[in-house]
Amino acid sequence: MQIYPLAEMSKMNTNAQESLKKAASTHRESLRKNVQHRLEVAKSKGDEKLVRQLEAELNYLQLN
Repeated sequence: MQIYPLAEMSKMNTNAQESLKKAASTHRESLRKNVQHRLEVAKSKGDEKLVRQLEAELNYLQLN
């Protein structure tokens, strides 16, 4: 078992938090792009019910 100095542990924790923030941001952007694409396809097909559902999903997830 390796023992780390307090300063190094703090730096590791900060790096882990930054990695988690980046992953969350990347995930949200992926979700937004996916829903936006589905919305464009629904609009092109004239599927108004699906358009409303996808717009509601964007609002619910606060991706718009």
